[in-house]
Amino acid sequence: MKVNEDTFPDPVPAQDGVEDRRQRKARQTRDALAAAALDLILERGLADVTVGAVADRADVTRRTFSRHFVGKEDAALDFVRGDGDRINALLRARPADEPPLLAYRRAVADWLADRENPASHIRPRMRALLALVDTEPALFAAYERIRVDAQEESIRIIADRLAVDDVRDLRPAVVVDAAAGVLTAALRAWARGIQADHSDADPDAHPGDRPEDHHDPDAVDLAALVEQAYDALMGEAALAASHRTTPVSGK
Repeated sequence: MKVNEDTFPDPVPAQDGVEDRRQRKARQTRDALAAAALDLILERGLADVTVGAVADRADVTRRTFSRHFVGKEDAALDFVRGDGDRINALLRARPADEPPLLAYRRAVADWLADRENPASHIRPRMRALLALVDTEPALFAAYERIRVDAQEESIRIIADRLAVDDVRDLRPAVVVDAAAGVLTAALRAWARGIQADHSDADPDAHPGDRPEDHHDPDAVDLAALVEQAYDALMGEAALAASHRTTPVSGK
């Protein structure tokens, strides 16, 4: 029997405005907790910071903290997780015919150049936090979890681009491990205060295109370090390919 749709009331419209406000409030709370954890860890040292202190600094309860994070380390590094999400979103948006390694490199460049959704490293004291990651095992473990989660998603994105099974085909994992490793190396160098080499910069470049013309020199230094790191990877790969030989089986 055919149902007369006219007998049913019109669907109740979704309360998009209410949901948007809830999401914004949750995002604001999460950001406040992340900022509080970052500041307290740098002020007092990781061992002297408690979850309760982070919640108090953000003016929320410990229960609210637990709804967002499993620990103070994850809270302090939440901006790093956001970076991974943003890079992956940009990677998905790269042209389908772009080689995977180049697509990842350009996604990272787009992330660093984005002023509307800026990368976390331009936040105050992020350099100090990343430097601390190398000396605090608990922070390092949390950082590695975040990094691995982001890279696993990158592998799935690359596998989709290549239309392959990322379990059976090594290429997605090889590309992501190499490309993300370059970014990690550049970030660690930047956190240690290593400056990018601008010796090949064009002295006649248009204002705003030179590193010293940017508002945030740290952001420029990281972008330059990332480009130099990718150039190093490509140079070493080309050199290795030029010396490639056929393995000789032993007797």
